[in-house]
Amino acid sequence: MSELFDVIIIGGGPAGLTAGIYSARANLKTLIIDKSKTAGALAHASLIENYPGLEKPLSGMELLQRMHTQTLSFGVQYREEQVIGVNLISETKEIITIQSSYSGKAVIIATGAMGRKPSIKGEGEFLGRGVSYCAVCDAPFFRGKKVAVLGDSEEAVKEALYLTEFVDICYLITPSTSLKVDSDHPIYSNEKIQILKDHSIKEISGTDSVTGIVLKDRDGNEKIIDLSGVFVYIAGSQPVIDFLAEALKVDERGFIVADEFMQTSIQGVFAAGDVASPHVRQVVVACAQGAIAALSAEKHIRGRKNIKSDWHG
Repeated sequence: MSELFDVIIIGGGPAGLTAGIYSARANLKTLIIDKSKTAGALAHASLIENYPGLEKPLSGMELLQRMHTQTLSFGVQYREEQVIGVNLISETKEIITIQSSYSGKAVIIATGAMGRKPSIKGEGEFLGRGVSYCAVCDAPFFRGKKVAVLGDSEEAVKEALYLTEFVDICYLITPSTSLKVDSDHPIYSNEKIQILKDHSIKEISGTDSVTGIVLKDRDGNEKIIDLSGVFVYIAGSQPVIDFLAEALKVDERGFIVADEFMQTSIQGVFAAGDVASPHVRQVVVACAQGAIAALSAEKHIRGRKNIKSDWHG
């Protein structure tokens, strides 16, 4: 039987981290599951100057790191794992990751809105037949083969390095002029990695499965690369809800529907931040919703009639 938590928070951005602070301060056993510390929208923000309390502007990454450190200081447990499924119907909720499963009395979903629908020609057609969004899940299927990773984020770089444990060659392809990692990162010295900057992917081609990609450089020149797999790590603006499998009510754009207390369509399941905010995407709003979600979760777990908002002393 998996370990039982009071509150499980899916997502480690500002909404999830704030929810963790409020949950832990309420003496609830709290777990945050986050697929990457650098995958969210805040981590990609170059400068934040409108967050209350900042004496000077900070990069989004620095602000996120401060939030992360503060949250863990309250005793919140943290797992860097990717959630692939949920069971939210029963009184005790189950969250399934690639590595394990966790049980909780309440769940807060704070996965943000950097997901995307298939937009590259051939991406949707070959999904599951050479196109993947999870290297940890699918890398063994490409042992000894050539693959490509699309993206320039730290997450994309991390997944490319993981793939080199299985594949012969991994092309890391980005339309950007640089990767979002330090210049001394191990990605640059790995003999199995070929970095193609200033390149965009025009098409993923194949028959029964992926056989190659068509690339275009900044000058419009095209070239074909023969390979067997394409791992897509390009951020978009869609709510990240793929792991839910239609378990919760969403609106016409895919955002989780939640009331003023961040309660979703299933009792004991709450949503906060960009994944439930189709209109306003601001760090301060995400934090506020994370706090409300945690207070609502505490009310649910302890059977209170009203939210208790002061835990000092």
